[in-house]
Amino acid sequence: MAKSQGDSTLTVAVAFAANLVIAIAKTVAATLTGSASMSAEATHSWADAGNEVFLLIANRRGGRDADARRPLGYGREAYVWSLLAAVGLFVVGAAVSIWRGVTELLHGGDSAEDYRIAYLVLAIAFVLEGISLLQAVRQLRRDAKTFDSDVLEYALRTSDPTVRAVFAEDAAALIGIAIAFLGILLHQLTGEVVWDAAGSILVGVLLGVVAVVLIDRNRVFLTGESGSPRIHDALVARLAEFPEVTTVRFLRPEFIGPKRLFVIASVDLEGDRVESSIARTLRDLEHRLEQDPYVAEAVLTVSEPDETGTSGG
Repeated sequence: MAKSQGDSTLTVAVAFAANLVIAIAKTVAATLTGSASMSAEATHSWADAGNEVFLLIANRRGGRDADARRPLGYGREAYVWSLLAAVGLFVVGAAVSIWRGVTELLHGGDSAEDYRIAYLVLAIAFVLEGISLLQAVRQLRRDAKTFDSDVLEYALRTSDPTVRAVFAEDAAALIGIAIAFLGILLHQLTGEVVWDAAGSILVGVLLGVVAVVLIDRNRVFLTGESGSPRIHDALVARLAEFPEVTTVRFLRPEFIGPKRLFVIASVDLEGDRVESSIARTLRDLEHRLEQDPYVAEAVLTVSEPDETGTSGG
């Protein structure tokens, strides 16, 4: 888990450095050109940079070891800070971008003085955002192979909220740059400010959509995400490998942090055992199951006579 957390921190740190440079460059370009689309993009990048600060806090606080106060660890704090990032920064970024576009649409604005500055900054931003996105995709692809999943599906379902946020914001940033480029280009070609204003509004809408997706994913994990059927089946198969277990009657995994599961299960044990022997066997099975790097803690019981089949809920 330490290596995985280190990978996530590196991904976030790369994104933060890239977005900080981009935000400064876009702000200068927006000031010099007066472009609403460039202003929206500057807001977007400042929101992303601020977002990464929250994500770094999420990694640090969510990665703390379990203690007497939190015997299951602090993993869920990662979702709290990631949720705050999505609400406080993406939504603010979306609102400011839409407001800037609507204001220019209603009241007009000055034409950009030097379009070359805007194009140059957008080109540099595209390269830097692409580098940051590649770092996130590299981590997602490596982890997705473990679950035999494609990158996009894994990005939406992963229990790591920080790498998902970086992937989402970098992908949105590249789309936003393309929108801003078209808005500025059409403004230059037609002289109509409506294109630049529309670009700003579309960037804001894009940020709002990303915010909703990230808020929902963090909500799901905060309220008790049990993981995919693939995770459930893998845990059942793992328990069934133990020679002491004849049948897994019930199993419920729940994420308590990035790549950390709390597992409750009831099983049938091989042979007839006295109560003291059953207790020792169950504790031994729990400890062996907890050797899996994704299982933070396991609690096993002997199944009731009327329990039939395994369950994920």
